[in-house]
Amino acid sequence: MLSRRTLLTGGSAIVTAAALNGGMPSFAKAPMQNTQAPAFYRFKLGSFEATVISDGPLALGAPADGVFSGVTKDQFIKRLNNNFLPTDSLQLEQNALVINTGDRVALFDTGTGSAKTFGDKSGRLLSNLKAAGIDPKDVDAIVLTHAHPDHCWGIMNDAGERNFPNAQIYMSQLDFDFWTDESKAADDMMKTMVGGVRKNLLPNRDRMVFIKDAQEILPGVQAMAAPGHTVGHTIFMITSQGKTLCNLGDIAHHHIVSMRIPRAAFTYDTDGKQGVETRLRVFDMLASQRIQMVGYHFPYPGIGHVVKWKENYSYVPSPMLMVP
Repeated sequence: MLSRRTLLTGGSAIVTAAALNGGMPSFAKAPMQNTQAPAFYRFKLGSFEATVISDGPLALGAPADGVFSGVTKDQFIKRLNNNFLPTDSLQLEQNALVINTGDRVALFDTGTGSAKTFGDKSGRLLSNLKAAGIDPKDVDAIVLTHAHPDHCWGIMNDAGERNFPNAQIYMSQLDFDFWTDESKAADDMMKTMVGGVRKNLLPNRDRMVFIKDAQEILPGVQAMAAPGHTVGHTIFMITSQGKTLCNLGDIAHHHIVSMRIPRAAFTYDTDGKQGVETRLRVFDMLASQRIQMVGYHFPYPGIGHVVKWKENYSYVPSPMLMVP
């Protein structure tokens, strides 16, 4: 039987033999690139063209007690380790969805913009849009799941100009009112969050479209109230020619912990208990109806399915089809 030891021993013998024969010459050398390909992934949803655009990773620091309620640091690290994930730092992805219906181009959430609040590797939405051949001027609808920094801070640039100059903004009025209210800025973190939201949303008040639960906000795009993570958190059911995709927003933040421990609230939830109730309801719907979803913070590109796993759930990523 093969073992790691016999494999290593065999490999050492080959190298030794080659050295005795004068060594193996290098026929080609090339510098290491230290770069990655632009992060966008395109697929079809009925007659719609869908593209997931990465805004880059979101750094949340080292695992700690209380990131997910009732989950200790040691339990968290064990979960990560058991699933071959880094245990020294927690990073979430940011998967912004673009839907081209043929008549409308809608961008769901806009990433962190130029802010480095959650690390220096985020804020890549605009460059990845360009790489995907999508001009920000062609985006005529920005659809916000909610008004947290990693979802709406990419609307304006540092010069106070609109990154998407022709877009109307669709969102819940509950979230707009809550996150632009300076009285909510009770500590440094909330001051930063509220200040950033005001910077991005208030200059666009005249192009704001407030949406309601069950409303078809764009052709084939239906809003579904999913509160808890924020007061007005909203998910979106996108349907074309009988094919449906759920834009999950922040119903779940981690593709392992949020699935296997779905009753654990997330530290940034406005109402953790309500967030858990919403998550269980949405997960049951997705699992029972076999609806495909895209998770904003799941491993890129975040497309897959939710399935029941004992009394909890599991995430099954969809294969990436690299040839149209």
